[in-house]
Amino acid sequence: MAAGYAELLRTRHAARLLAGTLVGRLPNATAPLAVVLFVRAEGGGYGLAGALAAVYGVCNAVGQPLLGRAVDLHGQPRVMLPASVLSALGMALLAAVGLDVLWLAYAAMVIAGFFTPPLEGGLRALWPGVLKRADRVHAAYALDAVAQEVMFAVGPLLVTLCVAAWSERGALLVINLIGVLGALSVVVSEPSRQWRSGPREAHWLGALRSTGLLVLLGAFFFVGLALGSIAVTAVAYADEHGGGMVSSYLLSALGVGALAGGIVYGAREWPGRPESRLRLLIALLALGYLPLALAPGVAGMTALTGVAGVFLAPALACAFVVVDRHAPKGTVTEAFSWLVTTFGVGSAVGASVVGPAVESGGAAAGFAVAGAAGLAALLVLLSTKRFLGDPVQRKGDAAPAENDRNGAVEPGFRAGHQA
Repeated sequence: MAAGYAELLRTRHAARLLAGTLVGRLPNATAPLAVVLFVRAEGGGYGLAGALAAVYGVCNAVGQPLLGRAVDLHGQPRVMLPASVLSALGMALLAAVGLDVLWLAYAAMVIAGFFTPPLEGGLRALWPGVLKRADRVHAAYALDAVAQEVMFAVGPLLVTLCVAAWSERGALLVINLIGVLGALSVVVSEPSRQWRSGPREAHWLGALRSTGLLVLLGAFFFVGLALGSIAVTAVAYADEHGGGMVSSYLLSALGVGALAGGIVYGAREWPGRPESRLRLLIALLALGYLPLALAPGVAGMTALTGVAGVFLAPALACAFVVVDRHAPKGTVTEAFSWLVTTFGVGSAVGASVVGPAVESGGAAAGFAVAGAAGLAALLVLLSTKRFLGDPVQRKGDAAPAENDRNGAVEPGFRAGHQA
């Protein structure tokens, strides 16, 4: 298992692209925490901190697919590096003006959020050309999903260390400078400079004209909703069970489960069509969420959240394969960016809607929201099987055969560098 990942990372450019993308995404992973800490240090309340973080999140959700489309049209270096610099300047503006001029603080969040570069989608567009073989690309998608869990665990710790070493303002500046360096490392690499999207049909909907992609986005909206509700409910559960570090135990267990599941999933090649496998993985993910509503003692709850996380990274890795198969030609970065956006919006919605459930029924009711969201994701996939079929055989698409681009073992991977 470890040998397979080591072989993948020894492939020329692979380790650099993965590391650069993760470092480049640190500002996005840490923005909510960094902004809240900065606002509180400046004397602002949690309401203002939440509002600024929400503006960042909404603008990020809007900007990702639009910048992804720009990458497909103009290439990665011409879009990602300027976007990364502009996003960092937005955070620098917040650090400079503080809360003295609120409209400037909000404008800074608009700039920082909207211009966050679509590095995540860009990396997935590069993998086929770098790794060549379908089995390696599939493993890379799983490793990508696992690495995200590590990044979201390490990122907040790095912010805390920067605050301790300098200040909340210093943390904002340092994290975003690191992010620019990560993006720079990616876009000056040979694969990024040489990558070109395939020719695309002019259409205002872009990637969203694919019915299969729309189905996938609908399902992962609910997966994001489940995770957002779990994050909030974990705090409520901790309040019911003595507070302290209980919520961190649950969220850490969820992350460890995802890490373990992603590592095992990516270590082998799976037979059959990825669309069918995705339905099975989402079913297992939903089954993992349902027992959380039992809300047992801390030890039992930690074990349950660990199990609930096991199928998250495999589901994400399989979804990346399905996106690649169903994205209309010339829209692959945009399509991956839509998945990131939809997942993030679902998480934000979950964090907001679970509050009333917790207030009325406690933590058990909050975890029940996660279970219901998992079932909703499965229902979306089961009720739309005819739209999320083999992209080559699907009827009624504008370009039904454009997604099976190299006929590899895992259909949809490309032997060349084009998207």
